[in-house]
Amino acid sequence: MKKLLELQNLDLQIEKFRARETEIPKQKNKFDIHRKRLADELKQSEDKFKGLQLEQRECESEVTAKQEEIKKKETALLAVKKNEEYQALLHEMEMHKKQIGVKEERILTIMEEMDNARTCFEEDKQRIAGEQAEIAAECDKIDAELAVAVSEREALEAKRGPLVEAIDPIHIRKYDRIRRAKKTGAALVPLQGESCSGCFMGITAQNVNQILGGEFLPCHHCGRLVYYAPRVEEETAEVSKGGL
Repeated sequence: MKKLLELQNLDLQIEKFRARETEIPKQKNKFDIHRKRLADELKQSEDKFKGLQLEQRECESEVTAKQEEIKKKETALLAVKKNEEYQALLHEMEMHKKQIGVKEERILTIMEEMDNARTCFEEDKQRIAGEQAEIAAECDKIDAELAVAVSEREALEAKRGPLVEAIDPIHIRKYDRIRRAKKTGAALVPLQGESCSGCFMGITAQNVNQILGGEFLPCHHCGRLVYYAPRVEEETAEVSKGGL
């Protein structure tokens, strides 16, 4: 019985480490969210700068197109004979010049905005790179914590084989069957008064007497094996004295 309890204690420790191995990586979730926010922030800063660049090119293209129109109309003036047509061309040329003026003013404004946007973008890149480095360092710590948990769990699992070999195969089969059915937690539980300490349901008087006598019997309610803890302690003490 003592060896079986040792096995259970080992399995429960292994179970805890497996749970840690599942939970530890979840700590990275908040960092994944932070990374995405930083990436979005940097993209917005970059898009703003690139958007101004695009608008500047579009304005410059429109200025060039208007200047070409003015040249064409200047050429057309030479061939115009009617005053109405002449005045109309002059009006159109004046409109193009005004539009060019508006676009050139906008280009100057864009250039100033681009300088500010470029400065902000570079500052954002440096700041975000620093924050990402901090996140990477925290994730490295989490990975190291996970590696330790895996290593400790593997060390415990290495002890399981020799311990199983020292236990009656019949008891191992019962124990493993209960563990598979329960998924987690103890398969062996101490008697508590006249109840199973696993499900807290009552046990028949006959079974209580058998358990008090040193047997470990399955609970009819939850299936766990119930034992009498003081009896196990007595047997352990006797074995220790015999060893001395």
